[in-house]
Amino acid sequence: MKIFITILALLSLLSSGHASTIRVGKNLPFKTITEALQKAKEYDTILVEEGLYHEKNLIIDKSITLKGIHHPVLDGEHKYQIISIKANNVTVDGFTLQYSAVSSITDYAGIKIYNAHNVSILNNVLTDTFFGIYSQYGTNCLIQNNKLTAHNTQEQQSGNGIHCWKSDSMRIIGNTVTGHRDGIYFEFVTNSIIWRNQSYKNLRYGLHFMFSHNDAYIANVFEHNGSGVSVMFSHGVKMFHNLFKENWGDAAYGILLKEISDSYIEGNYFERNTSGIFMEGASRITMLKNTFRNNGWGLKIQASCLDITLKNNNFIGNTFDVGTNGSLVLNTFVNNFWDKYEGYDLNKDKIGDVPYRPVSMYSMVVEKNPPSMILFRSFFTSLMDKSEKVIPSLTPENLKDDHPLMKPLPL
Repeated sequence: MKIFITILALLSLLSSGHASTIRVGKNLPFKTITEALQKAKEYDTILVEEGLYHEKNLIIDKSITLKGIHHPVLDGEHKYQIISIKANNVTVDGFTLQYSAVSSITDYAGIKIYNAHNVSILNNVLTDTFFGIYSQYGTNCLIQNNKLTAHNTQEQQSGNGIHCWKSDSMRIIGNTVTGHRDGIYFEFVTNSIIWRNQSYKNLRYGLHFMFSHNDAYIANVFEHNGSGVSVMFSHGVKMFHNLFKENWGDAAYGILLKEISDSYIEGNYFERNTSGIFMEGASRITMLKNTFRNNGWGLKIQASCLDITLKNNNFIGNTFDVGTNGSLVLNTFVNNFWDKYEGYDLNKDKIGDVPYRPVSMYSMVVEKNPPSMILFRSFFTSLMDKSEKVIPSLTPENLKDDHPLMKPLPL
């Protein structure tokens, strides 16, 4: 068996050793990329000179490298998908792609991967494409350092920037996405990472997870999106060191967590969102060392959530630190810093001597009667909250931090 594997490896090396370079350009033998693709053999490289190319859906069905020099422009003329990848071990690097077709039936894209593995999409600029980069049954693909921009104003006329469906081991790294329906979309995607991307001013979500398990998103920026980020019906998700900022609206939030479990949220920064985090039907979530600053609600945790651990987080300048819609609380709050805490520390151990209840009476009233928000900052509401702290009646008795920190953590 080992001899057989060795022979296959040698044959592969020999076949790749005969790879050649084909050049495409106005003053070169190959004037179009389509001609070059027909001529190319496995493991060849096609170098495309700068210029404007009107190609009708370039189909890559061989293991090749397609590389642009000074960002040649591929124009779909609002009629075609621009590049379709139907082979393994393909690289597309350094192109400007613009004006793909738009359809309510077909998911046209700037670059679309069909049931392929080890595909790399690098350093491309995509402008006004319906979907930007689309992976369908992709495995172990790299999408890195691309810039995707769209200008639609309605969700129905816009696809997602980076869209992955039924894919595995994807790496989405260092991309910038703006103006799409969702910046990055995962559905039935597993064992993948989203790292160092910027997703801003998208119509709906900066990032949208659906039925996607054991994935991680790390050190991304999600800013000024319609509703922030949504992670739904997933488990084993790791969310580390991301920035969620300026996601405002009636139903907007930094992150919506709906029906997710066994996940970690650590080292993230939530600033100026309607709600930093909105949790519904979540279970077994560990939240450590996050900062919630200047949000409407720092955290809204519905009564359907259980076994949530909130530890070593900072709550600073939020209108309401925590909101909930029920009295039964099966979660743990411990060693967090709350800037509204008015307790004392007699033994100087930097931990408050009396518990802090982060749910105010007025927030409970607003939860049940939103129009009552008009009374915010009135003397009457302040009186309600003060009296509730002395004799709790509406706020959940066991939603409290028994050991609040006296100073914020240096996160």
